[in-house]
Amino acid sequence: MRWHLVEGAAGCRAAVEHGWTAVVVDALRASATAAMLFEAGARTVYAVREMDEARALQRRLPDALLAGERGGLPPDGFALGNSPRGVEVARGRDVIFTTTTGAGRMVSAWGAHAVYMGGPVNATAVVRAVAREGRDVVVIPAGLADDPTFDAQEDWAGAAFLVAHAEAVLGAPAEVGEGGDAWAHWAGRLREEGLARLFETAPHAAKLRRVGLDADIGYCARADLTDAVPRGAERIAEGVRMIRDGG
Repeated sequence: MRWHLVEGAAGCRAAVEHGWTAVVVDALRASATAAMLFEAGARTVYAVREMDEARALQRRLPDALLAGERGGLPPDGFALGNSPRGVEVARGRDVIFTTTTGAGRMVSAWGAHAVYMGGPVNATAVVRAVAREGRDVVVIPAGLADDPTFDAQEDWAGAAFLVAHAEAVLGAPAEVGEGGDAWAHWAGRLREEGLARLFETAPHAAKLRRVGLDADIGYCARADLTDAVPRGAERIAEGVRMIRDGG
């Protein structure tokens, strides 16, 4: 099993074209939020790219909660935002989840061997889940959907953290294929600066501070808060139905 690191839309395409296992890392904050929704007891989480698709799906599933963000904040009428904290209301409920980037990357990666969402908060469980698949793994730093030039520092740091964590969990050096230079760069920065610092100094962290969501930054950098791993289970008209893998 080899590990690859390929950002954004290119990573999703690579997962599909090669039949790899895909892990979408939208570190601030969709990957953590989806995992914690399952930790809180959500039955199903639907990853949906567009707002109109989310509202259309809720018309079909009127008891489902709307969760997600635009500009970092929950849109009008949403029960939850895109924060991994305070999601207890999701217990026993279906959740329709739409975010600027992460949810859409799950949809774009559909057709890969398997599609997961992961990051520091569920790192050990993610590594174990993808190892069971027995395929190469492409870890996809999500980036920013409408700006491929955006500096997604936290997504790269989170992706590199997963690969480094795999070495500890699986007890063997990670063999890195595509993205080897990026892996070396971010692994070095992780050793020098630490994961929390890389999250705190990321450009996206500044956006969260501007909308008063500072507490989410450190939370998303915490390792192994849950063994819940969101896994794509079914492609539907509006997006991808995710189930809990792990635990």
